[in-house]
Amino acid sequence: MKRLLLPVFLACFSPLSWAARPNVLFIIADDLTATALSCYGNEVCQTPNIDRLATRGTRFTRAYCQATFCGPSRASLMSGYYPHATGVYGYVSGRAAIGDRETWAQHFKNAGYHTTRISKIFHMGVPGDIEKGSDGTDDPVSWTERYNSPGPEWKAPGIGETLERNPDGKKPVMGGNTFVVVAAEGDDLVHSDGKTAAKACEILRRKQDSPFFLAVGFVRPHVPFVSPEKYHTAFPWERITLPEKVAGDWEDIPKAGINYKTSLNMQMDETRQKKAVAGYYAAVTYLDAQVGKVLSTLREAGLEDNTIVIFTSDHGYHLGEHDFWAKVSCHDESAAVPLIIAVPGKKPAVCHSFAELIDLYPTLSSLCGLEVPARLQGKNLAPLLDDPLLKVRDSAFTINGKDNAFLLREEKWAFIQYGEKADKGMELFDMEKDPHQFTNLATRTDYASIVATCKANIAAKLKEIRTNDLSPPQP
Repeated sequence: MKRLLLPVFLACFSPLSWAARPNVLFIIADDLTATALSCYGNEVCQTPNIDRLATRGTRFTRAYCQATFCGPSRASLMSGYYPHATGVYGYVSGRAAIGDRETWAQHFKNAGYHTTRISKIFHMGVPGDIEKGSDGTDDPVSWTERYNSPGPEWKAPGIGETLERNPDGKKPVMGGNTFVVVAAEGDDLVHSDGKTAAKACEILRRKQDSPFFLAVGFVRPHVPFVSPEKYHTAFPWERITLPEKVAGDWEDIPKAGINYKTSLNMQMDETRQKKAVAGYYAAVTYLDAQVGKVLSTLREAGLEDNTIVIFTSDHGYHLGEHDFWAKVSCHDESAAVPLIIAVPGKKPAVCHSFAELIDLYPTLSSLCGLEVPARLQGKNLAPLLDDPLLKVRDSAFTINGKDNAFLLREEKWAFIQYGEKADKGMELFDMEKDPHQFTNLATRTDYASIVATCKANIAAKLKEIRTNDLSPPQP
């Protein structure tokens, strides 16, 4: 019973009693699929530091982003609104849409927390903003202090190869949103994520005069897949096993559902596909090492027992499933995310309830004894941290763009609708019998009633989201 009363107990303290409020350490990776983590079942890519966090926290198995690429996903989770409420479908922060309403970090800042951003929390272009060390579309008012972590990215000295649209192997290593692997010379601190971890550790070692909200944004494993050479040795490409391939897999996928990056249009043969997965795993292993440094420092600084830790990613990532690569699709590989929440004093658990990234704002506000703004569109996951068998959601909702694609992910069904009127096609998958989403049932007459219900549920969800009051707050 004491655990359930924690938020109420903390809320009773005066603003001067800051020692009673827990700190928040928010760690977010970029383009990280849960299936690349060993705590989510990967047997090749080992992530011992993230795994250790999972052993003392609640690991969510059905967590979903609200948009399947960086900008709108981050704007959504930090603002507390779905993309169709704010109209943020691209690479902006969302400040214009939410007006004076507080972002997640700003809410904590205004409640007396020292809020710090290190690297990519709101959107930054990778590799562009990382090379320049610039702010991207950050929201300055959210933070007490801010730090960027420049790095050489694809220009890092080392053994590099461009895998995308390079069938004859003659292209040099190149920049942009391109599949490039670099086994780099030098140590962790040469690169952005190494600098981000070092800065986070430095901040954690400081004398803490008030509770902190420390947001640590790592940019790996986003392309280019750059990491020190030592992280590549565990993944010789010849030993990589690619995802299961099914003949005619695209035949029942609507044209709008064929991802923007595929083995075909990227001209990646099997060798290059294996090299892409190997490079991605190396980047994930490098990321895990940096997470480990931050978590170790948290413990060594004596802060672990009073700090809530969240680990997640802005969206998932295809690694050759359906011959798709990268993000943007509304299939589970792209829409699902890892999510671990570790709260001091709460038992470790695995939770199968649906959760959304938009839920983090109200959940952490509740756990820290702050007001949970009624206007927020997320749900409070705090009860699940006491009883992981509870459910706060019956489904998850994810989009790609304003009118490109919508995912309604339910217990049994995954329904993807292309176009708000489904005029660009649909996909329906039985996730109990077909968890890898190979057989599209949407056009079969015996599933017509299920399709109709899913379409109606998406329409209702959009109406609910859009009618949320985003007009200027009344004085």
